[in-house]
Amino acid sequence: MRAADAGATVTLAGWVARRRDHGGVIFIDLRDASGVSQVVFRDPEVLAQAHRLRAEFCVAVTGVVEIRPAGNENPELPTGEIEVNATALTVLGESAALPFQLDEPAGEEARLRYRYLDLRRENGPGAAIRLRSKVNAAARAVLAGHDFVEIETPTMTRSTPEGPATFWCRPGCSPARSTRCRKARSCSSSC
Repeated sequence: MRAADAGATVTLAGWVARRRDHGGVIFIDLRDASGVSQVVFRDPEVLAQAHRLRAEFCVAVTGVVEIRPAGNENPELPTGEIEVNATALTVLGESAALPFQLDEPAGEEARLRYRYLDLRRENGPGAAIRLRSKVNAAARAVLAGHDFVEIETPTMTRSTPEGPATFWCRPGCSPARSTRCRKARSCSSSC
């Protein structure tokens, strides 16, 4: 969304990154995979719902894109010239109190225990995963354009214990003789 979208009715879904109550008006920074957008709640019905919003609540907001008042622009954000004036709010999922704030440094143990929160950080591991995905997609596109065929074989990829290539059989059975394999032991070396 940009200034060219002013006047359009949009529906945004994402997580509440920050909530600011200015008495009679509530602002939230709504974060999704594409970035952060400011949403303003002025309508009394929607404002009453917005009072219960907390950090990391998952919400869907419908509203009208408006140009921010002069002096309230945020040049640090791609969406800093606009805001969404909310006409409807749906809480898709509530969040318990966070073990750490996403915009502050956290210890490695907390980050590992709450990986799903760490992936939501702006410059966290989620950004690295998205970059890796884009690089892989670009490489595949170039190779596919040159008629390469992608194959995955156990000798070319890393083996994972109990992965899809591992056979589990009953003791004394052979996959060639019996289709009644059970999770008793790995047959990779003995069957």
